[in-house]
Amino acid sequence: MAGVQLVKVTKNFGSVVAVDDFSLDIADKEFMVLLGPSGCGKSTVLRMIAGLEAPTSGEVFIGDQLMNGVAPKDRDVAMVFQSYALYPHKTVRANIEFPLKTRGVDSKLRNAAVADAAAVLGLADLLDRKPGQLSGGQRQRVALARALVRDPQVFCMDEPLSNLDAKLRGETRSELVALHRRLGSTFVYVTHDQVEAMTMGSRIAVIVSGVLQQVGSPTDVYDRPANIFVATFLGTPPMNIFPAQLFEAGEHSVGVRPEHVRFVDSHSGGVEATIRLVEHLGHEVHVTGVLADGTVVVARHGGEEASPRSGDMVTVSAEARHRHRFDVSGRRLA
Repeated sequence: MAGVQLVKVTKNFGSVVAVDDFSLDIADKEFMVLLGPSGCGKSTVLRMIAGLEAPTSGEVFIGDQLMNGVAPKDRDVAMVFQSYALYPHKTVRANIEFPLKTRGVDSKLRNAAVADAAAVLGLADLLDRKPGQLSGGQRQRVALARALVRDPQVFCMDEPLSNLDAKLRGETRSELVALHRRLGSTFVYVTHDQVEAMTMGSRIAVIVSGVLQQVGSPTDVYDRPANIFVATFLGTPPMNIFPAQLFEAGEHSVGVRPEHVRFVDSHSGGVEATIRLVEHLGHEVHVTGVLADGTVVVARHGGEEASPRSGDMVTVSAEARHRHRFDVSGRRLA
């Protein structure tokens, strides 16, 4: 196995800068998640690692080897796409063994590799079926098995779960995490889904407009966001941002996670809000209020807690230890 390093990588498509001066170290055997909104450049980064796109400038390393100019087939990288990209006329077995067959691997070795991959991913009873006879989750596992048999240095995955329904996504997330632990391989995983990022990644790299915003463990990125974009992109509902002078004295804005917003007595200090919406979700309640200046604030409470009603006037506050402060440019203050 091997780590991946991108050094000051830039990718231009004509006048459009898709990735801008991007540097990232991905450790050997790490599960790195590239997270960001659609069109932020995360898939372009992944494609440059796999060799499907050439960087305009900068360097891409896999292990100690510089990969600039190295063809995709020579990088020892397996790619799993958003679309399953299976051959509809071939059986599951033939789809899985295809990359080995093109390399001229002996049939006995191919059969053994297919059997191992099928056992790991629960496909042993489906090897003689065609893709059209499989569910979406089964097809995605076939695509994973096809990557697995190559025994690559790096697995690159481009939003592989986005075509699955919510229940199946949850199940497949667990399967991927277990697979990563079993293989001890380097995974680079692209998604716009923060739940996938938070539950799967050993580290998360948050990207917007082709620029790397923050790299860290899920806990670090959630608890200490580097800027307002990261703060509001991770978390459901997103972090509340209070303008300068509204929640605290000073020129900085203040961020508070919904789970840390509290309703307090008006004499305890805080900001008055009018409740506009109360959403009972069973295990928790989301309470949305509006401040006098129009700022929207959302509180998330446990389902067993008493909640205000729509139209009530309340005072919202948060303990100092739960407040995040950002300067006028949006960067986190120490």
